Amino acid sequence: MRRMQRSRFAFGPFVLDPDAGTLLRNDEPVAVGYRGLKLLAALVGRPGDILGKTELMDAAWPGTAVEEGNLTVQIAQLRKLLGPAAGGGEWISTVPRVGYRFTGTVEEVGGTKRKPLPLPDKPSIAVLSFVNVSNDPEQESFADGLTEDLITDLSRIPGLFVIARNSAFAYKGRATDVRTIAEDLGVRYLLEGSARRAAGRVRINAQLVNAASGEHLWAERFDRSLDDIFAVQDEVTGKIVDALLGRLQTPPPPRNRPRSLEAYDLCVRARKLMDDSPQSAREAHLLLTRAVSLDPDYAEAYRWLAMNHWMGWVHSGGPSEAARSVALELARKAVAIDPNDAGCRWVLAYLLAYERSFAEADAEFAKAIQLDPNEADTWAALSDIAILSGRVEEGLDHIRKAFRLNPFPAAWYYLTLGQAQYAVGDYEAAVKTLRRDETYRTSSRRFLAASLAQLGRLEEAQAEVELFLVGNPQFTTRHWAATEPFRDTATLEHFVDGYRKAGLPA
Repeated sequence: MRRMQRSRFAFGPFVLDPDAGTLLRNDEPVAVGYRGLKLLAALVGRPGDILGKTELMDAAWPGTAVEEGNLTVQIAQLRKLLGPAAGGGEWISTVPRVGYRFTGTVEEVGGTKRKPLPLPDKPSIAVLSFVNVSNDPEQESFADGLTEDLITDLSRIPGLFVIARNSAFAYKGRATDVRTIAEDLGVRYLLEGSARRAAGRVRINAQLVNAASGEHLWAERFDRSLDDIFAVQDEVTGKIVDALLGRLQTPPPPRNRPRSLEAYDLCVRARKLMDDSPQSAREAHLLLTRAVSLDPDYAEAYRWLAMNHWMGWVHSGGPSEAARSVALELARKAVAIDPNDAGCRWVLAYLLAYERSFAEADAEFAKAIQLDPNEADTWAALSDIAILSGRVEEGLDHIRKAFRLNPFPAAWYYLTLGQAQYAVGDYEAAVKTLRRDETYRTSSRRFLAASLAQLGRLEEAQAEVELFLVGNPQFTTRHWAATEPFRDTATLEHFVDGYRKAGLPA
């Protein structure tokens, strides 16, 4: 997970900011390559320690097998760049046959703290991960599912601003002051609580806190039969809405709830595996297939299964025709079962855009936003489609909105932001975004290569192309251009131009 606070390192006349990817000498930027920065950050982060060659190569070339000679070249370039240390020696010393050591004195300069996000003009809330207080670690997913459901329920209330799941879960298991969390996420209120599930009963404690004043606005304990879990969720949601907005004139339509708690548990576990490796995608597929067989009328399970068919094969270069049509069929089924679920709607909208059913896709996106204006994933997915439609400024606006609702998002948000920055011609910003740890090892590398190429940094661009092709050996620009939902020739040509300059296969 990304650091909430950023560290910079000062040594001699230099200041290194690994997160920003900058090295300053007497406040003047030093032109240092990406690999060099990564190596320097690894060495400076542990001054005096001997770092082995393997560890350093992992830092600069993550997940890639490279010749040791590459490391030697990079270290030589760094030494040349840094010049002699204060006493005339070298900043980086060689430990024969082992590795390297940073010999200078390093001072960690006060981390540049994230600026507090401005509060929205409506009541704003984050639901922190409910703590599992049962003795059974297996119940962890139940507590997570409860948290996620409360986020979804509150998110559907038009008068509230609700932080997305990914960002709320960033604090799970960490002792962090409520005021700090509220500042990080840019909200006034936090909901926190605990859950215990045992012997067919569920006990839930929940409290609503005004983070600025520390005042408890509402707190309650529920001790019910496990069969009543969804009624309890509705009750908690109702109490929070009452406290923040007063009695609603027109509450949102009821959600489709699972009839099988086992199917619910399987779905909760699968959701955590969606944004991960191909192996995780296969595991999620098994869980969701089982959930659907246990409860054939559970809309959310179909929705995630649709995304699983879509995403699981993206890792190997894009979903096949068969996977695409199965995904679309499952997404349509999810919406048919629960037409009031914004998540089901945006997934269908996204898949429809890839089928070039643009009018239907646009209508589904509009419906998703109407049903849940706080669903950050909707805005991020819509950004992707808007950019490829040639509505570049609109696409940038959508992804910014997604980041505000989800400040610590999944990797694909950074891919979408980098794509938007490339499309608008802000290549420097795109490089910075796409080199973030969150997204760097994903297929976003193709946009990074294109951005570097447009800046004339062809050597770096070609290195990124090589890395990208290791994971996507079948990739061709022609196939990519034919299968992405472009609606604007100029935008398509702009991307193809970057790919061509970077050396991606035609």
